Amino acid sequence: MKNSEIKALSLEELQEKLNTEKTNMQNLRFAHAISPLENPMKIREAKATIARLNTELRRREIEANS
Repeated sequence: MKNSEIKALSLEELQEKLNTEKTNMQNLRFAHAISPLENPMKIREAKATIARLNTELRRREIEANS
């Protein structure tokens, strides 16, 4: 998910997407622990997406408090 796509989301959509991505990453980690994933880079991509979503949420929180 690109930053431009993330910035276009509403606050509720951001939080929903964040929860979805966290669940997705947890499932990927469990699957990888049981048997190696075909593409383990998906874990890294999910982690980066979560970081981008958290960054945008914090940026909006700071703007709202300013």
